[in-house]
Amino acid sequence: MGALLRQRLRRDWLQVLLWILATVLMAYAGYAGVTQSYATHTDRVQVLSAVMANPVIMMFRGLPSGASEGQFLSFEILPWLTMLAALMSTFLAVRHTRGDEEAGRAELVAATPVGRALPTIATIIHGVAANVVLGVLVALALIGSRLDATGSWLMGATSATTGIAFLGIGLMAAQLMRTSRGANALTVWILVGTFLVNGIGNVAGTPSDDLTRITSSGLVWASPFGWAEQARPYDTDNGWPALLGLAFGLVLAIVAVALQSARDIGEGFIPARAGRVHARPALSTPHALVWRLTNGAIVGWAIGGALTGLLATKLSGLAGQISGQNPAVQQILDKIGKAGNLEETVVSVFFTMMGILAACAAVQIVARARQEEAHGTAESVLAQPVGRVRWLLDYLLVATFAIAIIVVAAMLAAYAGLAGNKDASSLAQVVTVVGLGQGLAACVFTVLTGLVFVLLPRGTVGIAWALVLLATLFGLFGPLFGLPEWTTRFSPFSVTPIVANGDVDLRGTWWLALAVAAGAAAALALMRRRELQAAG
Repeated sequence: MGALLRQRLRRDWLQVLLWILATVLMAYAGYAGVTQSYATHTDRVQVLSAVMANPVIMMFRGLPSGASEGQFLSFEILPWLTMLAALMSTFLAVRHTRGDEEAGRAELVAATPVGRALPTIATIIHGVAANVVLGVLVALALIGSRLDATGSWLMGATSATTGIAFLGIGLMAAQLMRTSRGANALTVWILVGTFLVNGIGNVAGTPSDDLTRITSSGLVWASPFGWAEQARPYDTDNGWPALLGLAFGLVLAIVAVALQSARDIGEGFIPARAGRVHARPALSTPHALVWRLTNGAIVGWAIGGALTGLLATKLSGLAGQISGQNPAVQQILDKIGKAGNLEETVVSVFFTMMGILAACAAVQIVARARQEEAHGTAESVLAQPVGRVRWLLDYLLVATFAIAIIVVAAMLAAYAGLAGNKDASSLAQVVTVVGLGQGLAACVFTVLTGLVFVLLPRGTVGIAWALVLLATLFGLFGPLFGLPEWTTRFSPFSVTPIVANGDVDLRGTWWLALAVAAGAAAALALMRRRELQAAG
């Protein structure tokens, strides 16, 4: 057991450290953002009242439990703390179970006196320990911000127990699916689904007379995110709902260990879909193969982009109503969007989120090249008349094409949302300029992932996702959390073109275009001399 745990720590220390630091940073900076942007009790009451009036906003925020600083902080960031812990845990679970089976490592370990069950048990201990460290550091960060200790420890505990709940979900997905890609996709869909279920349960709840608190409907008890929010840190400080996540995760982990003993290594309980006897003519080229391997994920990201674009124009008018009740809201939007009037700013903010989605899609596609290399399937392709530069170029091109699909889907949905809007023509210009600019920012992460893949292949997945996470924190949340303005310039998302009162400001467009061109050229040139590196 000791050797297995040391091996997992040696493989994971950087990735887990980045996830934990990002979560702790969000907790610490979140308090600064609340105190700076919503300094008075009246400001916080007005925001809560406006949010409760709109079900769409309520879907994607936390559970209102009062208007004190701690209660408002929980409303603002608890869903995102728990989501980061959940993503860290599911990826960890799949990586050390189904991922090791795909790479052949699990079979080698099982052939030793260690057996089959002990590596999974080591993964459970490793995942629980990572979440405990995350929870403790989140609590200490909040206590260091001079918040109440009881509520702070509960915030940390709910983040940790939600992560453990999704650790169990990840372990179960690894038993059901035959590939790590399928297991990760299943866990992400479960995460998104349960997040929405919790949001619907809050929307269907009953607000208090002063519009600062909601009693959720029973639907929230079907979601681990709902269990975390029902703990109500800094309000009732009710710890037992958080324990549901702990119990749920450990039960699923035990079931996963039992299921593992009932199947063969490399198999899953959900059978693989039978393939065609002969490949379609469309699969006769390397880039067609890349498209075939990634098109399902691209469709999912495009749906997310379309929803973001639709919300951008549908909610732009509502923002004017909210800001009229509380000028602090407009100040926050101005910091993030840096556009002209309020509606233009709202569209800019939502399309920044769309740019982040497009960047995530690009990272996932280019990182797929590393997975193919690690699994040995890249050798089969490169054994054909396909050079390694052409092979990497195909991944970069498909990732760029995916960005274009996501941007177009978001823009078309945004145009549809402008139907009946009296300012449709001016907002359509904003959608076009900002949408194309955010697409260019997403292309930066395409080439950055390519460069990391060429220079540090074994760190491709961890480093590429860390870059997106840091760019999101600086570009989208930096102004909200009161970080210095110069720090936001490190994020490509915050230097894209904007439209201010009808005037287009290109800002860092040419620098972004230069970075994309130079990064792509460097990655392809360096790939010419790089040898393939197996997993390990």
